[in-house]
Amino acid sequence: MAIAVRDEGSKVNSNINVTPMVDVMLVLLIIFMVITPMLQKGVTVNLAQALNPIPMQDADREDALIVAVMRDGKIFFDTQQVSPEELTNKVKDRVANRANKIVYVKADARAHYKAVVDVVDNVRSAGVDQLGLLTEQKRGTGPQS
Repeated sequence: MAIAVRDEGSKVNSNINVTPMVDVMLVLLIIFMVITPMLQKGVTVNLAQALNPIPMQDADREDALIVAVMRDGKIFFDTQQVSPEELTNKVKDRVANRANKIVYVKADARAHYKAVVDVVDNVRSAGVDQLGLLTEQKRGTGPQS
């Protein structure tokens, strides 16, 4: 009686096939590239430009309270359009249970000054401790004189 030797171990392929993983990673990369610009919070505003703006990293947080003043005078609180009368009550409701009462205002560079001042007054009358005006860094072509 002879012993049968089986040689099944030599047929096993131990190489890792990375092609499916690369395909999945490329699809995920494309999805993230498409979705990331859509994650911007609030409405898009053409901000005023300043030479030396103060960085306000807290304005990028998820729970930041942002009021936007559009060029045509429309007022948005986060993503909702509100009237100046509603703004005070909405800000007051959202700020009531917060420790830091900071509201950020981003106004269009061509918005009427009166509309921005009215928004600032309404936000201040809601009991806000600090108010931040968001601007962009001015891109200069050379030293200013």
